[in-house]
Amino acid sequence: MPHPYVLLSAAVSLDGYLDDTGPERLLLSSPADFDRVDEVRASVDAILIGAGTVRADNPRLLVNSPERRAARTAAGRPEYPLKVTVSGSGDLDPAARFWHTGGEKVLYTTDKGAERARALGLATDATDATDASDATDIVPLGADLDWRRLLTHLHDVRGVRRLMVEGGGLIHTQLLTQGLADELQLVLAPLFVGDPEAPRLFGPGGYQSGRLRLLETRRIEDVVLMRYEPTAPGTGPLPVAADHRWLALACELAAQCPPSDTAFSVGAVVVAADGTELARGHSREGGDPVAHAEEVALAKTGPADPRLAGATVYSSLEPCARRASRPAPCARLILDAGVRRVVTAWREPDTFVAGADGSGVLAAGGVEVVVLPEHEERAKAPNRHLPH
Repeated sequence: MPHPYVLLSAAVSLDGYLDDTGPERLLLSSPADFDRVDEVRASVDAILIGAGTVRADNPRLLVNSPERRAARTAAGRPEYPLKVTVSGSGDLDPAARFWHTGGEKVLYTTDKGAERARALGLATDATDATDASDATDIVPLGADLDWRRLLTHLHDVRGVRRLMVEGGGLIHTQLLTQGLADELQLVLAPLFVGDPEAPRLFGPGGYQSGRLRLLETRRIEDVVLMRYEPTAPGTGPLPVAADHRWLALACELAAQCPPSDTAFSVGAVVVAADGTELARGHSREGGDPVAHAEEVALAKTGPADPRLAGATVYSSLEPCARRASRPAPCARLILDAGVRRVVTAWREPDTFVAGADGSGVLAAGGVEVVVLPEHEERAKAPNRHLPH
């Protein structure tokens, strides 16, 4: 299911705390970094915080710069990003500043939480609000909170393509452990808290394996900004954020293929369980007119590589089940390599082979096949000249 790009944003002390236990909020960022955060807020479609942050900090969650707000409206966007909070109980103070500043708001909650929130008067229809942009929507997600349903609703119903998550620590932990965070923007402040009762950024949980990829480091006055992205593939039928990134790369590789009227243009990437790229390839690479993308990539890894057993193959097109140009189709090569997970964007049409079902061959051999149709158009783009 399509999700927004999820950006986690936080500032922490050198010993990993979000705050201390004093009555006032501990300011960890510098003035210049607060301005950077304001710039990021202005760039996104929605900002999300948890109910604990609403209660503890009572934030307004606004874009403070008039120039940035003006640039948003000039571009045809709302003056403020959509404000989002999450509460299982629905027990939130209707007088909190979150509800009475900025533009539209959404509360995601449970079925029981929705009843409580409505009883507290949190729901406001656009027709009843002082301004249409001040409306508050309450969205129940069922008996329990479900992050995938929440993100899908934000994408499909509210049109959110970039989501900034500003905490708290429980929210960040849940999104990371479920593989739903695309990027982490972490600011490190030069001080210590040292209080075991103070809130930490990340709690215990089943985090994905492997190292995150460092995208950027930047000194901002006396703090340091670090941007990371997760790279480890998923381990089952549910995609994680890294799956989308690797499949997008496979689609980019497909665009590098020499055009052909008798074969598809396909890109493939082989990624180890820890997020290490093992190899990549594309159709007809190296001047071989009959080479397939998965074949090229697997040939670069070497059959004895022990990491293949836990690897994921990303292919812009479903691996072939039958072919005339080589003894073994790509589905067979994947099975023989010991790979047990394949992520693809597009099922093979009957253009060259009737009834092609590489996914069926792989599934019969014990491989988990994940299809992400939101990448289908990109995968088809270099093949538009072909029939069907």
